[in-house]
Amino acid sequence: MASLPIFLCTFLSCSLSFHGISAVKYVVTVEGTPKGPNVPKDPAIERFNTVIGVPYTIKIMGQINTFIWSTILKQNTPTERKPVDTIQVFIKYFNGQEAITSDYRINVSAALIGTYDGPMTLKWGFTSLLYHEMTHVFQWDGEKKAPRSLVEGIAEYTILKANYSEPGFSKPGSGDRWDAGYDTTARFLEYCDGLVPGFVAKLNNMMRKTYDISFFKNITGKPVEQLWKDYKAKYPGVK
Repeated sequence: MASLPIFLCTFLSCSLSFHGISAVKYVVTVEGTPKGPNVPKDPAIERFNTVIGVPYTIKIMGQINTFIWSTILKQNTPTERKPVDTIQVFIKYFNGQEAITSDYRINVSAALIGTYDGPMTLKWGFTSLLYHEMTHVFQWDGEKKAPRSLVEGIAEYTILKANYSEPGFSKPGSGDRWDAGYDTTARFLEYCDGLVPGFVAKLNNMMRKTYDISFFKNITGKPVEQLWKDYKAKYPGVK
């Protein structure tokens, strides 16, 4: 989507935090145009506060955190997990993507919230986005050695397993390459997980310090090229 210009003046309009049972602190900060006499309210920020809100965001962050640890990455003890103390979500204007995650900070585009007209509701789309971005907070990436397509594919796999994939999400068997990224790779990971239950969690655990394509064979007994051929053969005629 086209990016909107960054407002020259922003201020902290709302910042709340909450400690979940996971001991991770969730902080949500909403930035927008200054409030004051004769200063119009920013429609995107108003839409966030009215339709989504900070309390809901904090609540769903805790639920997503638990889902990622228990269902996706299957990390049941602190020693298995990334040492995350605080996750910050900022609703703000910036150029470029719908959301950007860096370490434990998730920036969500206010412009996206202001213009979102997807097939599902705004709150649903925002929640789906958080499932993706929070996966980046907790997943291992081989200390930046894993291909970005795989990292993004695992984040989309979380959306898929959480039943937050939009209607246009790739169908099983679609795509030309296993490492096309995003929903194409997510569907392939779903197939691998069907062969070896817990595949994604095992792969993520192996990527804690490094990455090698042989990890696929180590887990399944087959190289990734053969896995992709078998996957495509399971869905003949699917592009």
